[in-house]
Amino acid sequence: MCGLAGMLMRPGLRPDPDQLRAMGATLAHRGPDDHGSHYHGPLGLTQTRLSIIGLATGHQPMLSADGQLALAANGEVYNYLELNDELRRAGRHFLTDSDSETILHAYAVHGLDCLQRLRGMYAFALHDARSGQLLLGRDRLGIKPLFYVRLPDRIAFASEIKALLPCLPGRPEIDPGALRRFLQHQFAGGEETVLQGIRRVLPGEALIVHPDLKIEHHRYWSPLNVTRRRIGHEEAQAELDELMHLAMREHMRSDVPFGLFLSGGVDSAVLAALLHAHGAGRIRSFSVGYRGTAMAQELDEAARVADHFGFDHQPLELSLEQVFARIPHSIWAADELMRDYASLPTSILAQTAAAELKVVFSGEGGDEAFAGYRRYHPRPLERWFKALLHPGSGGFRTRGQWSRHWSQRVFGSTLRGAPGTDRAPFLAAWAATPSRWSAMQRRQYTDLVTSLPDNLMVKTDRMLMAFGLEGRVPFLDHRIVEFGLSLPDRLKVRRHHGKWLLRQWAEPLLPPGHLDRPKRGFHVPVGDWLTGALAQRLGERLAANQGIREWFEPDALPALVAARRAGRGGARELFGLMQFAIWHRIFIEQPGLKPAPDEDPLEWV
Repeated sequence: MCGLAGMLMRPGLRPDPDQLRAMGATLAHRGPDDHGSHYHGPLGLTQTRLSIIGLATGHQPMLSADGQLALAANGEVYNYLELNDELRRAGRHFLTDSDSETILHAYAVHGLDCLQRLRGMYAFALHDARSGQLLLGRDRLGIKPLFYVRLPDRIAFASEIKALLPCLPGRPEIDPGALRRFLQHQFAGGEETVLQGIRRVLPGEALIVHPDLKIEHHRYWSPLNVTRRRIGHEEAQAELDELMHLAMREHMRSDVPFGLFLSGGVDSAVLAALLHAHGAGRIRSFSVGYRGTAMAQELDEAARVADHFGFDHQPLELSLEQVFARIPHSIWAADELMRDYASLPTSILAQTAAAELKVVFSGEGGDEAFAGYRRYHPRPLERWFKALLHPGSGGFRTRGQWSRHWSQRVFGSTLRGAPGTDRAPFLAAWAATPSRWSAMQRRQYTDLVTSLPDNLMVKTDRMLMAFGLEGRVPFLDHRIVEFGLSLPDRLKVRRHHGKWLLRQWAEPLLPPGHLDRPKRGFHVPVGDWLTGALAQRLGERLAANQGIREWFEPDALPALVAARRAGRGGARELFGLMQFAIWHRIFIEQPGLKPAPDEDPLEWV
């Protein structure tokens, strides 16, 4: 698990070492154990390393024996042992114990086809000096991030957007359409980011950058290739059992100790059971709850699971002040404009775990793979009504976060006039699905290519890596995702409860009665915090903020604050404005500014 950055210059030009060092310095949090750089003609590569596998020998950038291939990688190739055996039989000689070296040899033997053979979470840059081509690859589900920008004299790339800012010729410019999508849907997904010109390498994609900087897109995996299956309960359960145990065996490969984030829900409890079954022993586990709020929490359930499996458990009961003091640092860590309130407690969990560990397991992906969210199986009348009002996605992902009243009053003229529709990524994903798929499959797919990589995985990767902590997410093994997506709807939902097959399979493994409790999700008590005098002070700070004055109507803020203080909504709108104001300061006004983990958020507005 690491941070990588680099650039490929036009023929005849050479990278600036000072600029490359500046890019690498912004990624030091992702790799506190080691760093290195490599130059070859027009190429410059740098990497900061978090050592997990091959601790003593995995220095990067990594070169092939003949010096013609150079690699900087982030993440884990979980099936590296099996691939290494195959590659040795093909005549390859390994110099390290690192799973990253597997990518180098697999490319040498198989070229682009190596991507089909890799199982894991990864993003990498691989330069082939013989052809002059640069390969930028990203894992199938987008667990690991990779961004790039095309400039007149180069293609620059990095694990995080902040590492690309030193390359830009001037002040970063905001894309108004992406900003609107963030405000309305809590993230701006797809290839475009909120900063003009900075783009994402998409999940399941590799970019081939030619020496003349022409970019060729190569799609090597897509959930659209999954075929619906006719399969019975017993056969499906047996297949699921084999897949889950296989994925866990591979995900447990590590040369350092690991822990577990326990939410008290089904998915993290399943991971606890599997870790225990595969001999993890008395590992550390962590859970989080809140003091001073009426919101239901899951500390007791998490502790019960940990006790059942004999883990060394640490519950964190946080005050509202502790949670919301994380806002500036979490915005800096996320890089992208992304409003997942769960980023705040996740950040505190990550800092706590990173004090003694480098790796934790987490249950993200179970709901997407096995249809756990209620939004995947709405009542027929609700689905029909939403589809009638907002056509194009079968009634799915139709509602914006901002009320129409406040968006019309608070959005500035540029935002109001931004081209395109706020729902464009969801509409495009829905339209791409085969007509033979069920509505439930289409909903799963839409989330798998939008909110999963551009919201949920942003939280998981950036909040943890901000403290040099690797998060492993076995439910996002692509074989498990393919299996879950292919299942008949009747094996996913029964009596309006999702994840039916997973629950049936998991019940014998879990503490008695654990599956009887209702699904709660990982909620954060924003409404208990953003009230009264705090809302008033926030409104006053927002009205004076440079980014707010540029993109919104400051004169409308007093009415929004008054509505919030009177309990007539406004929490999401105010929170979104606060987040944008802080983000604007960190990434537009003062690039390079870094908040401490605990700050007064109003002081950053």
